[in-house]
Amino acid sequence: MRNGDKKLYESIRAYQEALVESKITGSSIAGVFRGANPLAISSISSTLIGDKEIRRDTIFPIWSMSKPITTVAMMILYDRGAYRLDDPVSKYIPYFANIKCRPNDPNSAPYRCENDLLIFHLLTHRSGYEYYGDQAGGGPDLRFPFSDLDDFCKHLACQPLPFEPGTQYVYGLNQAILGRLVEKLSGMEFYEFLKLEIFIPLGMDRTKFYITLEERQCLQPLYRKTSMSVGATVEKRIGVEYKIDDNNTGITSDFDELSYDEGSPLQYGGEGLVSTFDDYRKFCEMLLSSGMKSGHKLISLESFELMKTVVTPHSIRNGNFDNGFGFACSFFVLENTYLDGTGSPNGIFGWSGYHNTHFWVDQTNNIFGLFMTRTTPFTWEIQRQFRAAVYRELR
Repeated sequence: MRNGDKKLYESIRAYQEALVESKITGSSIAGVFRGANPLAISSISSTLIGDKEIRRDTIFPIWSMSKPITTVAMMILYDRGAYRLDDPVSKYIPYFANIKCRPNDPNSAPYRCENDLLIFHLLTHRSGYEYYGDQAGGGPDLRFPFSDLDDFCKHLACQPLPFEPGTQYVYGLNQAILGRLVEKLSGMEFYEFLKLEIFIPLGMDRTKFYITLEERQCLQPLYRKTSMSVGATVEKRIGVEYKIDDNNTGITSDFDELSYDEGSPLQYGGEGLVSTFDDYRKFCEMLLSSGMKSGHKLISLESFELMKTVVTPHSIRNGNFDNGFGFACSFFVLENTYLDGTGSPNGIFGWSGYHNTHFWVDQTNNIFGLFMTRTTPFTWEIQRQFRAAVYRELR
């Protein structure tokens, strides 16, 4: 932290303290950067039993913050002419040649979709392949032991879609399919492509789909908030039984959901990566520089602009309070600063992860922010309130 940014540091720190005091999160780390230069970084530890102090080598499951990385991988291949945005996915993954849609009448049988599923639909979450498992039931669950991404896609392609591809937005499993598409287009295993084309150039050597036995000591435990009363302390899910501490904090290291086993071919591009604060800030720094890092061009300016071009405007999102954010290629993009109410300028973009990792990039002010903790349930409010704490001092 530079002395000139003491107020910014204090604002961020006060917000982290409020989160801990309110038992919203456990330990957390947050920072704001101008390029590679930190304006303020704050790490705070909670007193929750079983929680860990966050260090430089602390590993976080980043869940959906994997998605922007997969999108960048697709843009690298796009720059090389490996595919067209309007290519049918079935051109490369034949399982998606005869996909079906669910009719409006629940008593009618699914019908063959009239629209082809295009690569652009996957990039923009307009394919219809939503999340299943506990959320919707009946569809493929990420915890099922598929043999590899090809096997996953084979099962997913049999799931009827809730609408014609390209006609609506629904958040879901698109980047997991794109991971397989990267393999087909590059002839490489998905992680090997990410490592060669993104992680090594950016120096992200702790961002992976697996955790070694030694590295598991660095994995941040999950603060799983629960409405269960003290005494009702044991829950069983996905074959794992764990005990919530007597003070009902819910700190656990037994609820990873994904195995992160070394050598696993199940490399989910939308959910499966782990990373560290220092690693992911390098990815954010590249985004702030429009696809450049230390003079190295990762993606073209055309592809960078494509990634953050809104396809689903904030004004047509159904069923949600309008917070001013539209959706691009696995990025939210602020379109109406007044509806957001944090002082963030229009054009900021970023994303978040299921266990409450959050980032945003602001090219207007040449800064980015990164917040990492490990807690459920997920809330967008942490992203919004963190930005408010930052822009309060930048104004």
